[in-house]
Formats: sequence, structure tokens, C-alpha cells
Amino acid sequence: MSPAPADELGYKPLDGGWGWMVVVGAHISIGFAYSTPKALSIFFKEIQEELGASYSEIAWISSIMLAAMYAGGPVSSALVNRFGSRPIVILGGLMCWASMVTASFGTSIIYIYFFIGVIGGCGLALNLNASLTIISKYFLAKRPLANGLAMAGSPVFLCFLAPLNQYLLDKFGWRGSLLILGGLMLNCCVAGALMRPVNAPCKPISGAYTEDGGGTKFLDLTFFKDRGFIIYLIGNMMFIFGAYAPIVFLPAYAIDQGVEEYAAAYLLSIMGFVDMFIRPGTGLVANSKWIRPRIQYFFSFAMIFNGTCHLVCPLLKSHALLVAYAVCFGIGFGMVFALIFECLMDLMGNERFPSAVGLVTIIECFPMLLGPPTAGLLVDIYGDYKYLFMMCGSVIVAGGLFLFVMNTCNYHMLEKEKTAKDRHQHQDNQDNQDNQDNQENQENQENRDQVSILEL
Repeated sequence: MSPAPADELGYKPLDGGWGWMVVVGAHISIGFAYSTPKALSIFFKEIQEELGASYSEIAWISSIMLAAMYAGGPVSSALVNRFGSRPIVILGGLMCWASMVTASFGTSIIYIYFFIGVIGGCGLALNLNASLTIISKYFLAKRPLANGLAMAGSPVFLCFLAPLNQYLLDKFGWRGSLLILGGLMLNCCVAGALMRPVNAPCKPISGAYTEDGGGTKFLDLTFFKDRGFIIYLIGNMMFIFGAYAPIVFLPAYAIDQGVEEYAAAYLLSIMGFVDMFIRPGTGLVANSKWIRPRIQYFFSFAMIFNGTCHLVCPLLKSHALLVAYAVCFGIGFGMVFALIFECLMDLMGNERFPSAVGLVTIIECFPMLLGPPTAGLLVDIYGDYKYLFMMCGSVIVAGGLFLFVMNTCNYHMLEKEKTAKDRHQHQDNQDNQDNQDNQENQENQENRDQVSILEL
């Protein structure tokens, strides 16, 4: 049984109404946030040849962008709690537009790192955290479904961005493609406009800023006293380390196996197409009365399935088998990302979630930063992609098994602690009752003694 804290927000979330328009906005915002670092891999070969970069150097582009997106979590959470989601998402969209347009004039890999990686990643951080936070304000009973629909933005956008980027690359080169992609990312500003604030009294959220502008702790380190949070964080970091390198290098791996360039790019679209249906479907399953109390175990299974797909990939050489891998990859990846933030909400509750997600994302930026370049380094050293997939798959499977075992132990310990607490409380009540009885008996005895004296 999941030990989620009570969601005492001080008001009842709408669980519908304008909330579904907010989900549409979050779908767009999260779609760009997660799909852009993956879809940019279509340009990597051309950028690599023009700027003379190695595999590990080119992998740093997506890695820095994702790391900046995650590292910006606490700042984004603080800004959202101070100003609300709407202006922050609009600001994030403008930053993404500026980063892509400026990067199109780049003449060195360091220039690309800074503008696409750092500036673009910070813009994506504003989009991601603001979207996740406002969903937790609008939904409670239907929250897993709302999260699943919003997180489905990533595969939906990846599904059309991958072939679109390949088309733009052929027509305009990577520089012209970045200009057009920057214009497309202005749609995040439209998404932000849909995020109408919730007009309800909210309690101050620790670890960020209160609505009246009063500052509290920037990072709430008290989360590290929560055993469930620590378990979630360790397992999640293991997943993040191995999650993105297979996506970044999948088109290049397919081309290396003799697959035509457009067909290689479409592997990402196939993965995204499957993923877009899996995420809301997973949200529906997670919302059921059988799965929701056991959602942490469901998350563990999704991670193990995802990692197993990568371990099998080096055995697949033909285009047909790589399509099958892309389908299974889409299933596993979609399941994990439909649950990844819902599990954190389940552990921390709606009230503490904005601070918790900020702390989680800034810690996750380190495995995010190191994962793809480490995988690229393996390709540089061995000249073979199979070691990349084996490393990523092993780390993810180990993370899933860790979550399963440790959550089982944690729930057992929580049950024992609850039993001991109930027993202690019962003993205290019994002692209080005995003391009360003794006091009453003493008072009665004193009354009888007084009566006897009066009779004498």
C-alpha cells in the first residue's frame, strides 16, 4: 500500500473543467521540453562533420540541454510559486526561440553547447516544471490520467519532429532548420496562455516562495529524511543515466547497420507513435483501484521492461527487427515517463510536490549530463554501438530491481513502525486510563474517609 501523504490543499481540485485546457497547454509545453533534445540528434551528423567534433563531443549537446533542463528545476519551482505557471511558460518559450535562432549562427561546438545546451535547456526547465506544477493544482482524483495525457506530449512531438527535422535538414541544412525550429517553439507561449491560475486559497509551499512574495528555504533538504524519497531518487537517477543515450544514438546505429537515413529517422517516429498511446493508457491503468495503491511497483516493472529492451537491441541487425525494438522501446519509455512524476506526487503529496520536483531535477542533472557522453565515449573507444546499449540497459534494469526490492522493504518497515506506534499509543491510552481510575479511586477513598470522620 502506498504511503502517500494526505493531499490537504485547503480546497478541492476541479478534476476537470478548464483543467483539461491546462492539460492541452502542458501537453504542448512538455512535448517540446522532452522531444527537442531527442529530435536534435537528427542534425548531429551534419554538425559533427562541419565542426569536426567526435561522437562523445556531439553527444554533449543533448546532454547539456537535458542537464540544464533538470538543473533549472529549483529556480523554476521558485518562480512558479512566486509568479504562477502562465508567465513562466511564456518566458521559457521565448528563451527556447532565442536559443535556437542564435545557435544557427554557431561556428564552434562550444558555441552550440552554450546556446542550445545552456540557454535552451533553461527555457525547457521553465516549461517543464511550470506545467507539472499546475496539473497538480487542477487535478487530484484524475491526476494520473491528466499526467499521462500531458506527458504524452513528448512522444507526440517526437513523432512529427524527427521526420520534420530530417526534411528540414535536406532542404535548408542544419542552420536553417534551427531557425525554423526556433519559430515552432514559440508555440510554448501559446501553451502558457492556457494555464489560467487556480483561484483558491493555497497553503505556503516549503522550499520555494509563498504567494505573497515571502521567501523560505530555496531547497528543502528535509526531503532527505524521507526514506521513500531517497529510494525513489536513487532508482530514478539510475534510470536517467541510461535513458537518453539510446535515443540520441539510435538513428546513427541504424545507419551503421545499413538502414537508409530517412528510415533511420523514422525509427524515432515509430517509437514516438507507440509512446503517445502508451502514456495516456498507462495513466488510465495507474488510475485503477488495483494499480494506484501499488503504483511504485508498477513503476519498477516499467523500468525493468525498458532496460531489457536495450539489452536485446545489439542482437537486432535488420531494419524490421529495429522497428520491433523501436515499438518495444516506445512501450517501455512511455510507461516510465507516464509514471515518473506521478510516483513522486504519490510519495510527497500535492502540497510538497513543487519543492520535491525541484530538488529531484537538480540532482538528476548529473546523471543526465554524464549518460550520453559516456555512451558516446564507448563508441569512440570500441567503434561499436552494442556496448552503449548494453551499458544503458544494465543500469536501468538494476535501477528497476533496486526500486522493487527497496520499496518492498520500505513498506514492510512502515507497517512495522505503524504497528509499533499504534501499540505505543494504545499503551499510553491504557496508562492514562489506569492513572485516571487510580485517581478516581483515591478521590472516592478520601470522600469515604471524610464521611466516616463526620459520622464520628
